[in-house]
Amino acid sequence: MTNHFPSLAESKFIFIIGSNLAEAHPVASQWIFEAKDRGAKVAVVDTRFTRTAWMSDFYLPIYPGTDIILINSMIYVIIEEGLWNKSFVREKTVGFEELREVVKEYPPEKAEKITRVPADSIREVARMYATSPASAIVYCLGITEHITGTNNVFALADLALLTGQIGRPGTGVNPLRGQNNVQGACDMGCLANTLPGYVRVGNEELRKWIAHEWGVEDLPSEVGIMESQVYEAILEGKVKMLWIFGENPMVTAPNANLVREALEKVDFLVTNEIFLTESAQFADIVFPAALWAEASGSFTGTERRVQWAKKAIEPPGECRPNWQIFSQVAQKIGIGKFFSYRSPEEILQEVNRVIPAYRGITPERVQKIGGLVWPCPGPDYPETPILYVDGFSTPDRKGHFHPVAHQDAAELPDEDYPFLLTTGRSVIHYSGGSMTRRSESLLNRESELYFEINSKDAKNLNIEPGETVKLSSRRGETFAKAAVTENISPGVIFMAFHFMGTNFLTNDAVCPIAKTPEFKVAACKVEKVS
Repeated sequence: MTNHFPSLAESKFIFIIGSNLAEAHPVASQWIFEAKDRGAKVAVVDTRFTRTAWMSDFYLPIYPGTDIILINSMIYVIIEEGLWNKSFVREKTVGFEELREVVKEYPPEKAEKITRVPADSIREVARMYATSPASAIVYCLGITEHITGTNNVFALADLALLTGQIGRPGTGVNPLRGQNNVQGACDMGCLANTLPGYVRVGNEELRKWIAHEWGVEDLPSEVGIMESQVYEAILEGKVKMLWIFGENPMVTAPNANLVREALEKVDFLVTNEIFLTESAQFADIVFPAALWAEASGSFTGTERRVQWAKKAIEPPGECRPNWQIFSQVAQKIGIGKFFSYRSPEEILQEVNRVIPAYRGITPERVQKIGGLVWPCPGPDYPETPILYVDGFSTPDRKGHFHPVAHQDAAELPDEDYPFLLTTGRSVIHYSGGSMTRRSESLLNRESELYFEINSKDAKNLNIEPGETVKLSSRRGETFAKAAVTENISPGVIFMAFHFMGTNFLTNDAVCPIAKTPEFKVAACKVEKVS
């Protein structure tokens, strides 16, 4: 996120796309409610009329996979009507003419035919976003979980640069992370192409500097494989051992039949788990991990805020925090000197040394203050809640436009699979459901897999509310109860991914840049069970 949560309360216009934050990020939604109380307007782009859409002033019912068309059409309107921030573009950006040329192909009337968003709505929201004193973009996995995920983000960044809606309170491009500490995991180098602090593995100078800090001569310079590529790599014999922690891919990964085949085939599977999940059942070794309340340590949340969690209770039996499990295994395989941590405070101290943006986020300081937003490059340096106030992190300090064109999803509905399946979250359950599906009170609210279908489609298929039906795609099939509603577009069905079944249907085609799977678009068939 370019801005922290309190900044959202200062927005005058908030553009939410690809996020049902009222259910998936309820804390973030409170800041938006505060902004509304101060007079802000909110626009929500979603194929479903969600609880987030309910709080909006402008609802744009988009067809999944057409985000670039909508965003480019908004840019078209802003340029056509002269609403772009000319001084900001002239002084602080590069590439405006290329952007102008690309978006010529996206007038609202043309965009309406594909996105299903009325042209008048596109124009009205574009004008509001451009002319508001402080407009913020908020997005989540509904933008990134496409084969065009990276380009979707480029388009949103172009929109912010064009209008100068960045680098100030109430503005910015603000992605909401899918789980807690995902931001922290990425910061620490848990990506296939970066080391801690987003140092590219191909950057020889900085790579060797980090290696020196860790007491080794050098580190691998080759880009590894992304999580979404692991299962194919197992089936191809390229990966022999897999260690899973904080993840239940049998529920959360796309094309779950392929995942199952890979977990059955891999030579050696290890998991750190708090429950014997659907994935852990394939494991050769299961390390009993401590819950978040049974371990101390730092977390970096979606707004770049580093907070300290203090252990509330002792872990039962042989359960251990993940850092201790990894350290003890390192001792056994002869690399223990690199994992000789005695406490999570020592780990954060190493983070302070290795990642410049964390240098001032020491254990003592973060525990005393309660949380600091990086970058914070020194012990006396204040946090940085808003990025790009004085320029961008490019060699010329300017924001570079990345014009992008629409590309169809990897798979669209056809005669054999006439529905478009999109996925998301429910407020009742969390992630893969390995914890929440063990709560009796939550299961009383939502106990099994269901799918939302428009009432017209249900009528055409003679499906009654609550009826169990068969859903299938080119990758697998599952059974789920029908939730008949007016809150979803005809021809589209929605499923939450908290129960095993949804991801037997989803497509594992990935964005070529980020390698993020296309969870949000898959061709599907709905059949009444005789």
